[in-house]
Amino acid sequence: MKYLKLSIIALAAAVMMTACGEKETKTNTTTGQGAPKAAPVVSVITAQAEDVDITNTFTANIEPFATNNIVSQTAGRIVSIRTEVGQKVRKGQLLATMDDVNLAKTRMQYVNDSTELARLTELYNIGAVAQADYDMAKLALNITKKTYYNLAENTYLRSPINGVVTARNYDRGDMYSMTQPIFVVEQIQPVKMLVNVSESLFTQVNPGMEFDITVDAYPNEVFKGKVNLLYPTVSATTHTFPVEVVCQNADERLRPGMFARVTANFGTNHHIVIPDVAVVKQQGSGEHFVYVLQPDNTVKYTLVELGVRMGNRYEIVSGINEGDRIVTEGQVRLKDGVSVTVK
Repeated sequence: MKYLKLSIIALAAAVMMTACGEKETKTNTTTGQGAPKAAPVVSVITAQAEDVDITNTFTANIEPFATNNIVSQTAGRIVSIRTEVGQKVRKGQLLATMDDVNLAKTRMQYVNDSTELARLTELYNIGAVAQADYDMAKLALNITKKTYYNLAENTYLRSPINGVVTARNYDRGDMYSMTQPIFVVEQIQPVKMLVNVSESLFTQVNPGMEFDITVDAYPNEVFKGKVNLLYPTVSATTHTFPVEVVCQNADERLRPGMFARVTANFGTNHHIVIPDVAVVKQQGSGEHFVYVLQPDNTVKYTLVELGVRMGNRYEIVSGINEGDRIVTEGQVRLKDGVSVTVK
């Protein structure tokens, strides 16, 4: 029995020593000095400055250079329609004819007044007619003449511009009610765009300045336009001013209503340009950073101000200097002050 008790005590002591050994081993594994972590491997480039075009792109809808609503000053029957929607028309071309009853009456009055004035002129020359009667006859003829030509313009409706018919609201034989124009004629050669330019560029925009124009309908083409008109005031709300850009549109492929992007070059800046993969966006803010390699092979988390994007590169307005070495690969494992290994 004595030997059994001793054996049990010895076994318990052995178990306790084993447990203590395992605990010590685990503690050493957790807190002991292991192999040092390898420094993150990164790729870097040297920041270089180059000339960067200062471009601004504005959006606008293409508009006809001129729009004319073809109407008559008085209601009446439409006798004939001489053109159709989509047809090109010339300045002075007859588009429609209205009922000419009133015109015929006025023509007869014009002839009568002309004859009467001729008769009175002969009598006036020999002193047989008073000056007042002669002047009255001349005034009557002038009024009739103006009335006749005005009626003629409103009876024979002609296009005042070279353009294309974009709307026809009546048919032959309809009674024109003066609620809608009979035709709408638009000049599409040239076309114009009205863009709102920032007031900071007010002194840099001048008449004749060139703009590049692109539209979705022709994605691989650039059309040329020029500043035709500068509005003289700046909006106090948006701090922009309107600029009218005109494109000659010789082939008439640009059509009113198209959405256009209008781009202008305002000179060049000599700024640093780096690959876009080097730029890190701060989550939850609009700020951007880069990692700059320091002489001791650590990296510095540096705030930068971005300019224009050019394909897969960014213009850097401020934050880094020419000659700085910028990390372009391996940023995932980096933080400010970390030592790195450069490929």
